[in-house]
Amino acid sequence: MKDKITKDMVLGEIVAKYPESASVFARYGLHCIGCFIAAWETLEQGAMAHGIKGKEFDEMMRELKKLENKGRGKGRKKIITAK
Repeated sequence: MKDKITKDMVLGEIVAKYPESASVFARYGLHCIGCFIAAWETLEQGAMAHGIKGKEFDEMMRELKKLENKGRGKGRKKIITAK
C-alpha cells in the first residue's frame, strides 16, 4: 500500500508515489515539481513558499487525499512472462 499523503512529505516523494498529484499541484500554482527543491522540500514548505495556506491549503489536501483513496485496494499487477 502507498503511504498516506501528509503535509510533512517531500514533494518529490508525493509525485513519485502519486503521479497524478502533479496536476493538483499545478492547479494551485505549485510548479516546482520538476525543480531540484522538490527533492527535499515538504508539501507544507512548498505551499507556504507559494502563498498557499489556510482554506486553500486544506482544499488542496482534500484533493490529494482523493488521489490517495483512489489508489486504495488496488494491488500491483503481476506480469507473467513465458519462456
